[in-house]
Amino acid sequence: MADTRPATGMNPTQWDDKYNREYFQENPFTAVMGTGPNSIIQIKEDFSKGKGDNMTVNLVGRMSDDDGVEGTDMLEGNEEEMDTRSFNFTINKRRKAIRIPEMSEYRSAINLRDAARDVLMDWSQENTKKRIITALGSINGVSYATASEAQKDAWLVDNTDRVQFGALRSNGSSLDHSTSLANIDNTDDKLTPGALSLMKRLALAKRTTAGKRKIRPIRVEGQNRRYFKAYVGPRSFRNLAGNSTIQQAQREVTLQQENNRLFQGGDLLWDGIIIHEIDDIEVLTGVGNGGIDVEPMWLCGAQALVYGIGKRWKSRTKEFDYGDKFGVAMEEICGIHKSRYGSGADDTSDLVDHGVVTGYYAGVADV
Repeated sequence: MADTRPATGMNPTQWDDKYNREYFQENPFTAVMGTGPNSIIQIKEDFSKGKGDNMTVNLVGRMSDDDGVEGTDMLEGNEEEMDTRSFNFTINKRRKAIRIPEMSEYRSAINLRDAARDVLMDWSQENTKKRIITALGSINGVSYATASEAQKDAWLVDNTDRVQFGALRSNGSSLDHSTSLANIDNTDDKLTPGALSLMKRLALAKRTTAGKRKIRPIRVEGQNRRYFKAYVGPRSFRNLAGNSTIQQAQREVTLQQENNRLFQGGDLLWDGIIIHEIDDIEVLTGVGNGGIDVEPMWLCGAQALVYGIGKRWKSRTKEFDYGDKFGVAMEEICGIHKSRYGSGADDTSDLVDHGVVTGYYAGVADV
C-alpha cells in the first residue's frame, strides 16, 4: 500500500489554501438515465430490497399486429399468448481509496482530506462512464477487448440486423466479424447522414424472428417527438460535423427541439437522431481495408442498457495506526449491462441486443 505525500511544490510559500482539481469530463450519460422504461439507461435498484447478487429484468413483448376477432367469431379459444422474456445479470462491489498520514496534512498547504474526497468523486464518475462505454461495445456480456473471434462471429450471426459495417449492408454479409471490418475503407465507409438513417431503419424494421423486436425510440414528453441517440467517437463526429448536409440540418434545428432532456451541448441532430460525441470511444487499430483504423458507434433506443444498483456510490472514512493516518474511500455495488433477450426455455439462446444498433465506420486519424 502507498501513503499519499504532498508534492514538493505544495507548500505554503508557493501555494495558497486552494488547489486545482485535475480536469475530468462529466459523465455524458447522466441525462439519459432513469428508472422508467423510456430511458436509454434504465436504473434498477431492486437489489437494495433484499439479498442476492443476481437480478432478472423482464420484458413483455407487443401483441401481434393482426385485427383480432371480429363480428360474431368466437374469441374463446383464440386468445393470444403474451410474449415474455427475461434477462439475468449480476452485480459486484467496486471500491477505491486514498490514505493520508497526519504529517502530510501538516506539510501541505491544501486540505488533503477534502481533496481526496473530490478526486475520488471524480474517479467514480469517470469509472461509471467507462463501464457504460464497455457495456455498449460488449459481445454478449464479454468486453469487446477480451472477446474471441468466435464469440464476435456468434454475436454477429444473432445480431446481423442490428450491426452495420460502413455504408453498405453487403459489407457484413459474410457474417464473419473480422472479414466484415476489413471491408471498411476510408473512401466510402465514413459515418455520414445516410449511414445514420440506415441504422435508424435497421432499428425500426419489423422483425418476425422470435426474440427480435423493433428498437423503441425515446419519447420526449410535451413535444410529441421521438428520438434515437447516437454515441460516436471523435473521428466519426469530425466526419459528420464537416458534412455539408449535416451543417445545413443544424441551421434548421428549432429551439423547441434543442430544449429537451436528450440534447447536450454540442450535439448534432439528423433524421430524429441526436448525435453525441464521446471522446473515450477507442478506435480499432488497423482492422479496416488497407490497415485503416475503424471506430465503433452505437445508436440507442429505450432500455438499451440496464444499470442495476445494490448500493449507490458512497464515501467512507477510517483512521489507522492510532489515528496517525486517515483514509477515505468510495464504493458502489452495481452492474451495468447491455440489455439482451433470447429464446428457448431459459431465454439464453440466440441472444439479441435489445435497444442498440452497433456501427463500425472508417476512423482515420487527422494528418
